[in-house]
Amino acid sequence: MSPQKRATIIASVVATILTIVKFAIGVASGSVAVLASAIDSLLDTVISIFNFFAIKKSEEKATDRFQYGKGKVQAIAAVIEGTIITLSGVYIIYEAINKAIHATETTLLNSAIMVMIFSIVVTFLLVNYLLSVAKKTGNLVIKSDALHYKTDLLSNGVILLSLVIVYFTGLNIIDAIFGLGIGVYIIYSAYEIIEEGIFILLDHALDSKIIAQIDKEIKEHPQVNSYHWLKTRTDGTNNFVEFHLVLEPDMKLLEAHRISDQIEESIKKLDDKRQWIITPHYDPYDDEDINNGDML
Repeated sequence: MSPQKRATIIASVVATILTIVKFAIGVASGSVAVLASAIDSLLDTVISIFNFFAIKKSEEKATDRFQYGKGKVQAIAAVIEGTIITLSGVYIIYEAINKAIHATETTLLNSAIMVMIFSIVVTFLLVNYLLSVAKKTGNLVIKSDALHYKTDLLSNGVILLSLVIVYFTGLNIIDAIFGLGIGVYIIYSAYEIIEEGIFILLDHALDSKIIAQIDKEIKEHPQVNSYHWLKTRTDGTNNFVEFHLVLEPDMKLLEAHRISDQIEESIKKLDDKRQWIITPHYDPYDDEDINNGDML
C-alpha cells in the first residue's frame, strides 16, 4: 500500500473517532462550537474516504483511453473537498447565528473542555503525520487533507478558548461568537484548496521558480544554441514539460537525442517527488517568430 493510501485510511479512522466523541458531547452540552466541530469531523471522515479512492484512481497506469493517466482526479478531489469544507463553514455560521438569537445555554462544560483538549492532541499528531507524507510524496490530495486538518487544529483551539471563557464568565453568547468566527475561517481556508485544484484542471504553468530553473538548465547546456516555446503544466502527480531546442543544422539525430537526454535528467532533479514527462522538439534554426506569425 502506498504512503498516500495509508495516510487517508489513518485520517479516516481518526476523524471517525473524533466525530463520535464530539457529537455525543456537542448534543448533550448544547455547545454550537463543539457541535460545529463534530460536523466538521464528520465531513473529514467522508472526505478522507473519498480521498482514498481518488488517490487509488489517480495511481492507475495510463491506458489507450486515458493516455496521460488519471492524475487530475486529485485536482477534482481537491475542488470537491474545498466545496464541502465551504458548505460546512456556512452551516456552522447558521448554527452560531441561531444560538445567538435564541440565547440557548451551554452545559456540561467540563466534559466539553476535556473533549476539545483530546481533539487538539489527536489532530496535532495527525497533521504532523499528513504533512510528512505530503512532503515526501508531493501528493495534492494529502496536502489538501493536511491543510484541512490544520484548520481543524486551529478551530479546535478557538473552540477550547471559547468554552473556557464561557466556563468562567457564564456568557453563552461567547460560544455563538466564536462559532461564527470559526465558520468564516473555515470558508476562507477552503479557498486555497479549491484554487489549486481548479488551476491544475486548467493546466496552469508550474511554479515560476521551477520554470526559471528549467530555463537555466536548458540555456546552460553548451551545445544548445537557443530554445523557445517552453510550456509546462502538472496534474498533481506528473509534471509535463515541452520545449523546442535550436541545435546545429548538420547535427546527427543521435547527438541531438543525447543532448536532450542530458537536459531532461537535469530537469527531473529539480523535483524528485513527482514524475516528469518531458517532450523536446529539435529545430535547425530559431523559427519562433515565423511560427508565431502563422498562429496569429
